[in-house]
Amino acid sequence: MSGEAPESREGQAPTTPAAAVQPPPSGTNEGARHASTHLHAHHLANQFRFLEQLKHRNVIRVAILYLVVCWLILDPVHVLFHMLDVPLWANRLVVTLMALGFPAVLLFAWAYEITPEGLRPTAEVEPHRSIRTQTGQRLNRAIVVILVLAVAYLLTDKFWLSKHVTTEQPPTQEASVAPGTVPAASALSDKSVAVLPFVNISEDKNNEYFSDGLSEELIDMLTKIPDLRVPARTSSFFFKGKQTTIAEIAKALGVVHVLEGSVRKSGNTIRITAQLVRVDDGYHVWSETFDRQVDDIFKVQDEIAGAVVKALKVSLLQGETPRATPTSSTEAYTLYLQALAIAANAAQQADIERAIDHLQRALKLDPKFARAWAALAGWRVFDYEYFTSGSYQQVLAEARYAAEQALELDPKLSDAHFAMSTILTLEWNWKAAEAEINRALALDPGNADAFGVATVIALTQGHSNEALQLAQRVVALDPLSALNYGGFAGLGGAHLASGRFIEAEAAYRQALDLAPAMSQGHFLLGWALMARREPTSALAQMEQETDDRYRDVGRALALDALGRKAEADRALAFAKANYAGVVEYPIAVFYANRNELDKAFAWLDRAYKLHDGWVPWVPWDPLLKNLRGDPRYKAFLRKMNLPE
Repeated sequence: MSGEAPESREGQAPTTPAAAVQPPPSGTNEGARHASTHLHAHHLANQFRFLEQLKHRNVIRVAILYLVVCWLILDPVHVLFHMLDVPLWANRLVVTLMALGFPAVLLFAWAYEITPEGLRPTAEVEPHRSIRTQTGQRLNRAIVVILVLAVAYLLTDKFWLSKHVTTEQPPTQEASVAPGTVPAASALSDKSVAVLPFVNISEDKNNEYFSDGLSEELIDMLTKIPDLRVPARTSSFFFKGKQTTIAEIAKALGVVHVLEGSVRKSGNTIRITAQLVRVDDGYHVWSETFDRQVDDIFKVQDEIAGAVVKALKVSLLQGETPRATPTSSTEAYTLYLQALAIAANAAQQADIERAIDHLQRALKLDPKFARAWAALAGWRVFDYEYFTSGSYQQVLAEARYAAEQALELDPKLSDAHFAMSTILTLEWNWKAAEAEINRALALDPGNADAFGVATVIALTQGHSNEALQLAQRVVALDPLSALNYGGFAGLGGAHLASGRFIEAEAAYRQALDLAPAMSQGHFLLGWALMARREPTSALAQMEQETDDRYRDVGRALALDALGRKAEADRALAFAKANYAGVVEYPIAVFYANRNELDKAFAWLDRAYKLHDGWVPWVPWDPLLKNLRGDPRYKAFLRKMNLPE
C-alpha cells in the first residue's frame, strides 16, 4: 500500500559512469577521516531511503488513518459499554486489541501493495504497474472523511447529545441526582459495601425472617465502622425478589463491594455461606461457610463482620469491630427478627402493631434485650406520629419506659439514643432531642434514621439549608427508601421549607416511584403542587391517595383552591365527621388558605393538644403563610418551644 508513484528512473542503472574514487595519500590520517565521513553519509542515505519508502508505500497514511478510526470507535464503544454495565476489563480488552493491531497494520502496509490484480507483496510489483499514487490519494480522502466525522461527532456530543439527555430527564429523577444525594461514580470509595438480603434456602420458607434478620444485623454492625460506607436496610433490601444484576445494584447504591450469601436452617442447626465481591471486576475478595448451632448466631455475625472489615482494610472503631448484641434467649431473638421483618415490609398500621406485639413478646422472654427495647420505643412513636394511634399520654409513657430500659442496659447503643430523641421531639423538647440525636450519630455515623430526626430538628429551628443538607445525607445513606424522599421530614419537606417547590415535587414523585402504595404519598405530592399553585394537578393527586383519611381532607383543600366551595365544604364535613383526631392539622391548613384565620388557629390548637406529628411543620409550611402576620402565630410557636 503506497503513496506516490515511483520516479520513472527508479530501479534503472545509471547512464553515466561513476567517478573514480581516489584513495587518500598513505601515511596520513586522511584515510580514517575520509572513511568516517563516508560511513556517516551512507547512514544518512539509508535513513532517508527508509523514510522515502515509508512514504512511497503509504505506511504513514495508513498509520494516521488507523489511529483516527480507533479514536472514533473508542468513544462510542465506551459509552455503549457504560450503558450496558459491561465490566471494565472489556474496555481494556478493546484498547489492548487496537494497540496490538497497530504494528500489524503497519507491517501489512509495508509488505503489501494494492494492484489492479488485488493485494500483492510489494517486492513482486513491477514499478511501471504500481498504482501507489492513486492509493495514496484514496487514503488521503479517507483520512479527511474520517476526520470530518470525528469533528461532527464531537460537536454533536457537546452541543446536542449532552443537552438533550439533560433536558429530557423525567421530573422523577431530579431528586435522585440532586447534588450530594448519590455518590458520583468517580468518587466511589473502595471502602463501601452493600449487604444484600441473604437468600433463605431452608426447606421451611417461613424461615425467611431469619435470613433477612441476619442481613439486617450485619448492616447494623457494619454501619458503625467510621470509614466504611454501608447503605441502609431499606435500600439494600429494595432489590429483593427482583431481576436485577449485582452491577445494577451496586451502581444504584453507590458501592464498590457487595456482601451476599445464603442461610439454610434446620431445627437448631444453621449453615451460612457468605461472600464479599468486588463488583467492577467480579473478584471474590472473601468467602466462607459457617456450620453452627442457632445459639451461636451472634458469633457468626461477629465473624462475618470482622472478615469483611479485614478484607476491606478499614480502620476500626476503638481498634475493634463492633459486636453483635446478644440475648440470652434464642426464642426472643427469633421474635425480634420477625418483628424487624414485619415492620420493614409494613403496608398498613396493623403491620406496625403486629411488629410491636412481637417485640413485647420477645421482651417477656428476655427483659435484658436492649435492642428489642430500643426498637419497641422507636416503632411506638412512629405508629403514633404517622398513624395517630392511641392516646398521646399512654404512647409517651410506654415509649419512654422502653427507651430508658434500652439506655440503662446498653448506654452505647445508638438506637437507644435515637429512640429517646424521637420521644423528646414528640414532647417538643428540641434541645434535649438534639443532644440525644448527636449522641446517636457519634456512636453510629451511618444511622440514616438518626439523620432523619436531625432533619426534623433543623426544620423546626428554621435552619432550612442545614435541613436540606441533612435530608440529602439521609438519601445518600439510604437512597431507595421512599420515606427518605416523601416522609414528614424527607427530602421533599426540606425542599418545601427552602422554597424549592419544583424540587419538592420531584422528591415526592420519587417516593411514589419507589412505593406506589405509600400511605400519604399522593397527599404530600398534592401538598407540593398546592405550594406551586397548581390546584388542578393537586386535586388529581389527592384523589389517588391510598389513605382514606387524607384523601378526603386533601380533596377539600384542592377543591377550595379551585373555587368549588360547595364541593370543598362537603369533603371537609365528611373528613371532620369520620377522621377526628387524625386530620386536625390539614383542616387548619384548609382554613388558613380560605383566610378564615380564627378557625385555622382553633384547629391548630386541637392538633397541638394531640401532639399531632404534623404540628412541627408549622414554622416552615408554605401553606400556612397567611397566619404569619397574626400575633397568635408567634404565641403558638412559643407554646411549642420554637424560635419566633
